[in-house]
Amino acid sequence: MVVIELEPEPEEATRPSPPAPEEQVATEAAGEAGLPSSPPAPGEEAAAAAAAGEEAPRAEEEEETFEDALTDEQLREKARSQANDAKAEGNKLFGAGQYEEALSQYEMALQIAAELESAEDIRSACHSNRAVCFLKLGKHDETIKECTKALDLNPSYVKALLRRAEAHEKLEHYDEAIADMKKVIELDPSNQQATRSLFRLEPLAAEKREKMKEEMIAKLKDLGNSVLGRFGMSVDNFKAVQDPNTGSYSIQFQK
Repeated sequence: MVVIELEPEPEEATRPSPPAPEEQVATEAAGEAGLPSSPPAPGEEAAAAAAAGEEAPRAEEEEETFEDALTDEQLREKARSQANDAKAEGNKLFGAGQYEEALSQYEMALQIAAELESAEDIRSACHSNRAVCFLKLGKHDETIKECTKALDLNPSYVKALLRRAEAHEKLEHYDEAIADMKKVIELDPSNQQATRSLFRLEPLAAEKREKMKEEMIAKLKDLGNSVLGRFGMSVDNFKAVQDPNTGSYSIQFQK
């Protein structure tokens, strides 16, 4: 008897058998209740998310963070460039003698730079430039305010010190102007402008102090006469006499 061996039939891809009626009902019930079903095949999750209008999850979150940071840096650089452009336009207008228009450009640069970190250089320069515009317009109080803002950002800003000192001198604030000029010399001992200004300002300050002292004495004398007049006297009836031994003074009454 001859036995004939049959070749095995090729294996087909394993396919899930259709669920029994009970299993199918259970699967549908789980879907309605929001219970997890079997995991989707590769690619089906992204397709389902796209169909639902949702963004497919990204595999590399680090790359996304890097791209966002780079975009923020580019935005900061763009804003800084815009602030510098506004400042440059202000400088051009100042050179043309258009001080009011220059003030507007410097203000625009300040508003842009206010949104930036580490933009103290732009802000201090714009405040100092606004100060010199006000100086040209004869608005010395405004000049002092703008210089002070610039110095708050950059305490060693020599130009701002010089401009504030000039405004103080215009207002006859000689002691304040001297203080600013001394600070300039402290920062820059070779600054000839500050040295010359001190040579001019110190006599003016001394003269003003003497004048203020005389005015104060005159006011006190008027006040004393108004009181002593009720008794038929005046401050002229009193004289300060110095003791040659002690150097102290005593008040003597004279008729």
